[in-house]
Amino acid sequence: MSVIYTVGYEGTDIDRFVETLKAVGVRRLADVRAVAVSRKKGFSKRKLAERLEAEGIEYLHLIDLGDPKPGREAARAGRHEEFVKIYSEHLATDKAQAALSRLVECVAEEATCLLCFERDPKTCHRLIVADSVIQSLGWRMFHIFADEPEKYVRHAERVPRFYPRKGLAAAE
Repeated sequence: MSVIYTVGYEGTDIDRFVETLKAVGVRRLADVRAVAVSRKKGFSKRKLAERLEAEGIEYLHLIDLGDPKPGREAARAGRHEEFVKIYSEHLATDKAQAALSRLVECVAEEATCLLCFERDPKTCHRLIVADSVIQSLGWRMFHIFADEPEKYVRHAERVPRFYPRKGLAAAE
């Protein structure tokens, strides 16, 4: 069985973030932020894409999978149920479904990690996106915490590995 990874950059810096992605074996980062701008150095779209490219990791921005402003506001205010409802309605739109289909194709080809800000995936829409992907592929989800890359090196045998979709035998 293969895997889709998720990560948030809250609480880390760009160097530890990239080191963590590399330790896990991520080859493509799918940015699912609606607004790919950050006050945190190195995490705005252009700078992040440049850094990842230099490290051999592909960057893909899927803006249509981003959380719309009302959903972000509900999440920031701690209204989790409202946030989930808003994002779920957004994910059902044609644009979001097209982006989700593209993401499923990308995830099946390359070790891909979904990116958003929040460290805790339970409070982030990337969990909903990743759940939709694993329902399509029948894979598992693995949440990466990018503030301690060394643990992924020390415990490499515990990190689920990506297997490209080449039929059922390859994914088992």
